[in-house]
Amino acid sequence: MDQHNNAPALETAARAERAPAASRWWRDAVIYQIYPRSFADGDGDGMGDLVGARRRLPHLARLGVDAVWLSPFYASPQADAGYDVADYRSIDPMFGTLRDAEALIEEAHALGLRVIIDVVPNHSSDRHEWFRRALAGDPAARRRYHFASGKGPGGHEPPNDWESVFGGPAWSPVPGDPGEWYLHLFAPEQPDFNWENPAVRDEFRSVLRFWLDKGVDGFRIDVAHGLVKAAGLPDMGSSGQLRLLGTAELPFFDQDGVHEIYRSWRAVLDEYPGERVGVAEAWTPTAERTALYVREDELHQAFNFHYLSTGWDAEALRTVIDASLTSLGAVGAPATWVLSNHDVVRHRTRLGGGHARARAASLLMLALPGSAYVYQGEELGLPEVTELPDGARQDPSFFRANGQDGLRDGCRVPLPWNEEKDAAAGSSYGFGSGGSWLPQPPGWGALSVAAQTGDPGSTLELYRTALRLRRERPELGDGDPLEWLPAPRGVLAFRRGAFVCAANTRTKPVRLDLATGELLLASGSLDTGAAPGETVLPGDTTAWWVRG
Repeated sequence: MDQHNNAPALETAARAERAPAASRWWRDAVIYQIYPRSFADGDGDGMGDLVGARRRLPHLARLGVDAVWLSPFYASPQADAGYDVADYRSIDPMFGTLRDAEALIEEAHALGLRVIIDVVPNHSSDRHEWFRRALAGDPAARRRYHFASGKGPGGHEPPNDWESVFGGPAWSPVPGDPGEWYLHLFAPEQPDFNWENPAVRDEFRSVLRFWLDKGVDGFRIDVAHGLVKAAGLPDMGSSGQLRLLGTAELPFFDQDGVHEIYRSWRAVLDEYPGERVGVAEAWTPTAERTALYVREDELHQAFNFHYLSTGWDAEALRTVIDASLTSLGAVGAPATWVLSNHDVVRHRTRLGGGHARARAASLLMLALPGSAYVYQGEELGLPEVTELPDGARQDPSFFRANGQDGLRDGCRVPLPWNEEKDAAAGSSYGFGSGGSWLPQPPGWGALSVAAQTGDPGSTLELYRTALRLRRERPELGDGDPLEWLPAPRGVLAFRRGAFVCAANTRTKPVRLDLATGELLLASGSLDTGAAPGETVLPGDTTAWWVRG
């Protein structure tokens, strides 16, 4: 059954139950990432869009999230799936119109959902008006980007040894201007802005106000750590492919000058009512460096990539949880937790261990203090799609790295909403009537929203229950602090007030003596044959209890 047919009833329930409360909501919000081209197709062209996303918002209200974050939908040549922005104030026709964006914001608010949108300030598209003027020789426009003379005879070598995250040098020759180069830390179609130029700073404050006036509740800041480059653009002094997920200190990432920019952005956010927020996508060497982005006068949240990058290992997880809570607590900011997004392999595949481990990891994440991010399809237990034909791929890193990298297409395969791939349900498991821009694997319908709704053993119902309990239990979210409990090796056990969580990261069952009390929820079946006062926790399982 098409779930948005139940929209009126869901809207009524959502409005009554989930009206936003203006009280530091971001500190424990569950925020759902919509990757628009893969979420839902409203016009049947095989590509997700804003109309499709708006129609599916009742699913998110029923799921129990607090806010949605949308990846870019701006006017763009789509060299990097919209992260190459040509116009920050208009919508790409493939996604709809500005009115469609306004209608989505209005609908989300009516359902009690806040809306966070991406802003991409490190670079623009090479089709941006400023860059086109720069290539035409406009000196003022050139100063808004990084242009430099090359090295060697005739300037035929790049100005320095910086590498692109997508592979190859981070510099490309300026067409028609021998010996001159421009900087792009990502694709050549994404020239980096020069944030030392006041015109760049003024423009982005104006862009923020444009969307705040439209009613958005905040911004996720793409490559927030990359805006400022070290003075003089010094060499890296090392070789090897640069990785966005790395933790090395680099002359173009995590420079101290970014913090002045975000203090000025915070002043803009604070001009508006309703607690508008800024969220940093900041890859930093340490949790302590991440915390600098969320000091009291800067941004509100920063993604916890240290947690995302940690494997399914109790000792390693405890280390990163402690480091996160300590460093962020020192500046009075909430921790954030994330397992998947549009740039990494889905955690069901990345962590190994299959469906059981993915469910256990999700339940552990949702029990931790602070805010949590859920990537679209995570609530369905979707795996990474690893078997995609080269001809279907669109990730620029796949082509720049000669097929050795570029795994991002596998986590961007369009969602299944219905069980059947037939004319009645649409030709793409309910994604839309015109197929899907990336091929969906056989059996995708068994993981669909329709197939899992009402099945108490499904991952979707696990998420719905977990998010309901997270909202109802005062200890969870930004509630009580975490206190570790003694546990066998391979097990993480902690309490937060009367709430107890235990996660077994081993594949074999363990016996626990935690005085756990009433079972609230478990990611798998527990052994009911345990001795009195004892709990047997199966391998790759997380359980929640409440003490009497």
